[in-house]
Amino acid sequence: MPKKTIDHAFTAQSLTSAATDPTHAGALSFMRRRFTKDLAGVDTVVWGIPFDAATSNRPGARFGPQAIRRASAIFDNDPQYPFDRDLFAEMAVIDYGDCLLDYGQHWETPATIARDAATILEEANFLLTLGGDHFITWPLLKAHVARHGPLALVQFDAHQDTWFDDGKRIDHGSFVARAAREGLIDPARSIQIGIRTHAPEDCGIRILYGHAVEEMKASEIAETILAHIGGHPAYLTFDIDCLDPAYAPGTGTPVAGGPSSAKILSVLRGLGALDMRGADVVEVAPAYDHADITAIAGATVALYILGLRAEKLASAG
Repeated sequence: MPKKTIDHAFTAQSLTSAATDPTHAGALSFMRRRFTKDLAGVDTVVWGIPFDAATSNRPGARFGPQAIRRASAIFDNDPQYPFDRDLFAEMAVIDYGDCLLDYGQHWETPATIARDAATILEEANFLLTLGGDHFITWPLLKAHVARHGPLALVQFDAHQDTWFDDGKRIDHGSFVARAAREGLIDPARSIQIGIRTHAPEDCGIRILYGHAVEEMKASEIAETILAHIGGHPAYLTFDIDCLDPAYAPGTGTPVAGGPSSAKILSVLRGLGALDMRGADVVEVAPAYDHADITAIAGATVALYILGLRAEKLASAG
């Protein structure tokens, strides 16, 4: 096998080099990107936060980053569909590994996440985070807003996550309310897609409920998102339970009546004009998964986010 290598996550000669690992073997970084803490020359960082102490139902999302990385091995180095390009030919991407958290001192978790994310964003231009439960988005937003200013929130989710919050809770169901009250997000420019539950308040955020998503074309959903954001800098957070449990059974709080992975991926494909400053994929809980269905969906969502980033960099020259 001439010119073939193995364990590309460790043996890569450059940040833009293609991997040749067999799909079934090799070190499982995200899409075989180099595992490193060195941010020199890096544009985009993939980072894991294995935290699920904020869950209100089934725990297990702490294993999400591992599962998503494992599932990403199916993406070989052919041009990635539907972007028809090698995503890493001109975009330097690394896998920064995971955030180190003390499971016995959860009150320290938000500050640790925000601090470590800020360290990454001091040198990298874009951070894609793999969760973990949805609470992690709040400290991530703090780090992103410190760099970019208040952001519009584009939230794919079955839940509004706007339940009561006293500013101290470690709760994946209240982080949006806290972010709105703290001015991290602009509610008037924010939008939630796929919501199939009710919370006491909407914080002024526009909602595309599950039944509306079912009736709309993917292109219409994407156009609605872009029109509502209106060119404002945005943060995209993707809770895997946005998808119907048929397409994402491995999650902590599944809700029936959601869209297919095909439809939502088509929506993401239509968001090329979004001024996305950061993103996360959360709530993948592999203990409840079957045949890696949910992990594959999560890894594919992450791939689409990177694809949009690669296209934007290419168009900017």
